[in-house]
Amino acid sequence: MAESPESGLFPGTGRRVLVSGAARGLGRALAQVFARNGDRVAVHYGTRRTDAEATLAGLPGRGHVLLGADLADPTAAARLVTDTTEALGGIDVLVNNAAVNTPHPPARTGYADWVAAWQQHTAVNLLGTAHLSHGAAQRMIEQGTGGRIVNIGSRGAFRGEPEHPAYGATKAAVHALGQSLAVALAPYGIAVASVAPGFIETERVAHRLTGAEGAALRAQSPYGRVARPEEIARAVLWLAAPEAEWSSGTVLDLNGASHLRS
Repeated sequence: MAESPESGLFPGTGRRVLVSGAARGLGRALAQVFARNGDRVAVHYGTRRTDAEATLAGLPGRGHVLLGADLADPTAAARLVTDTTEALGGIDVLVNNAAVNTPHPPARTGYADWVAAWQQHTAVNLLGTAHLSHGAAQRMIEQGTGGRIVNIGSRGAFRGEPEHPAYGATKAAVHALGQSLAVALAPYGIAVASVAPGFIETERVAHRLTGAEGAALRAQSPYGRVARPEEIARAVLWLAAPEAEWSSGTVLDLNGASHLRS
């Protein structure tokens, strides 16, 4: 069983970081904030290779790598961890950001589409996260220097997602998975935490931030706006830091007071 003194965590001048779903949006912001921190980043993409190449090209520093994998495939998820380890020489931080979020309101979705939506969300959002976490944890244990796993959850896990129920449900499961892993992996110096963002201004949802819908989304927060990707990324960077070990097991709300849990 590995000891986890802070002085032994993340040896060398920069950590080795895998960010899943880093082609654009929050994933790109995550890759950028770790790169600016002096870390080497594996930029993962599922289908958006061109966007991911743009993310990679914009990262400061050296030693970053581009890796593609379909996280709905357990074999591909395992290979992504192997490829990251080979490319970076190991893995110190995993950020589980990759997710799908397609509408499937229960009252207006046929059964076949309903089943397909649940299968897709479960395969990527939950099982992809679980498989990457298992693989990364195994490598961190072998390295013997501890590590960090940070999951991107959602405010929707608490307040519900009526248009995207499988998304809300799988993100709630991701929160629970992170807490289970936090307890299981603490003896190895691996801290696991999750963040639960509210609405984030990204390319994927830019169309929803116009007109009346955009005004309504901004009005959910007393700040009268939605989150910037960089705000979420900075919080993730802190949770991945050596000094954040005592935050293991937490689910950090990042929603601009748009939803308050008791």
